[in-house]
Amino acid sequence: MEPIPFNKAICLEDSMKCVEDAIRDNRLSGNGRYTKLCSEWLEDRFGAKKVLMTTSCTAALEMAAMLLGIKEGDEVIMPSYTFVTTASAFARQGAKIVFVDVKPRTMNIDEKLIAEAITEKTKAIVVVHYAGIACNMDEIMEIANAHNIPVVEDAAQGVMSTYKGRYLGTIGAIGCYSFHDTKNYTMGEGGALLINDEKYIEHAEIIWEKGTDRSKFFRGEIDKYSWVDLGSSYLPSELNVAFLWPQLKCADEINDNRKATWNRYYRAFAPFVESGKVELPMVPDDCEHNAHMFWLKLKNLETRSAFLEYMRDMNRVGCVFHFVPLHSSKAGMKYGRFFGEDVYTTSESERIVRFPLFYGITDEQVNRVLTLAVEWIKENA
Repeated sequence: MEPIPFNKAICLEDSMKCVEDAIRDNRLSGNGRYTKLCSEWLEDRFGAKKVLMTTSCTAALEMAAMLLGIKEGDEVIMPSYTFVTTASAFARQGAKIVFVDVKPRTMNIDEKLIAEAITEKTKAIVVVHYAGIACNMDEIMEIANAHNIPVVEDAAQGVMSTYKGRYLGTIGAIGCYSFHDTKNYTMGEGGALLINDEKYIEHAEIIWEKGTDRSKFFRGEIDKYSWVDLGSSYLPSELNVAFLWPQLKCADEINDNRKATWNRYYRAFAPFVESGKVELPMVPDDCEHNAHMFWLKLKNLETRSAFLEYMRDMNRVGCVFHFVPLHSSKAGMKYGRFFGEDVYTTSESERIVRFPLFYGITDEQVNRVLTLAVEWIKENA
């Protein structure tokens, strides 16, 4: 019985050819032809004013914190149910992280709690589009604009998803993408910074180029470049972006393939919703998701543990849970605080199960996952 992995990184034949081409070009260190192709594709497709390819989404988030001038004593509002670097990127600049609760149907930040959490120290609001399903960006932007606070979109899981026709990552002042090998489109380790407010572009290029004005030099705007501010080495290798480029060219095909699998899962588990055996994610009518992951919720932590043992340990099917809420972690308690009551973040996160979903997963693999899962849920959930 062959195991079915939770994720299998996409690898196109053309990606291998582009990597070979980048090697022949003898320009491996970054900001070469493939970097330009990928960043221009993202700008044109999504409508961002400027896109800078990065070594990771973590790097993009760190750049966002630097761009916003986050410093010691500032506060940054975000959900606790997210990956660690959503918070650490701002904590490393000295900010206190203010965690707020999520909405149970989407596991996205509860926008109605944001306004209550704002203080005179609040310098940014970071939203996380969980599973590629958008937060309520209209209300979030209204709150942010009323208080003159910039919004950063952690759209690590949201490439190709939209909110009211606008691509995630292009609505707030700054957006951050991930191209990690667990994502829909991958360069192994990589990401992108999307700048939607033009006032940040020049400074972003300086941070991106190790604190120098080298971008201006390459454009012929100055006759030499020098160190002008703090930055770091955030440019990815040309080998990485060369691997990504063919995936962007067939982004819609990849998206459609993943959504077909997502829809199969949803249809198979929908009959168990009314009886309360499972809960399924909600995709708001004004959102188009990218099938980054398929998740459902079981009754409680004990039920989830039993299900995972059955699927993963007994039948070699890569079902997994997800984030442990950051506010309950050692570093989360040190660098942050939870605002208000944790009504949903912990209890709902303990019920989530994620299912195998990747480009090219076979019908036979999906059939096996569903046969095992449906049988177990009928008898045990």
